[in-house]
Amino acid sequence: MFMTLLYAQADSAAAQPGRQGGLLGFLPIIIMFVILYLLIFRPQQRKQKEIVKMRSELQKNEKVVTNGGIIGTIYSIKGDVVVLKVADNVKIEVTKSAIANKIK
Repeated sequence: MFMTLLYAQADSAAAQPGRQGGLLGFLPIIIMFVILYLLIFRPQQRKQKEIVKMRSELQKNEKVVTNGGIIGTIYSIKGDVVVLKVADNVKIEVTKSAIANKIK
């Protein structure tokens, strides 16, 4: 009886063809990470670099929009602080990181 049980276990182990080990088992996960990188992370990094470049090239008298939706003209730049003129005799200070984009 014991020998019959061993033969039965050996036959059931041989009947499972889907058990492959090694790198081939991780291939779908690796492909998912590559697709995730190409579709999400890489374009986001490129967009972030463009925003940093735009903020470093800000100059006086350029029209900009802040993240809060305030539209103004750059009056002066003092390091990381930008003074925006939003109306006659109305100036506000915002950080460069608060500027979303330039208006052309």
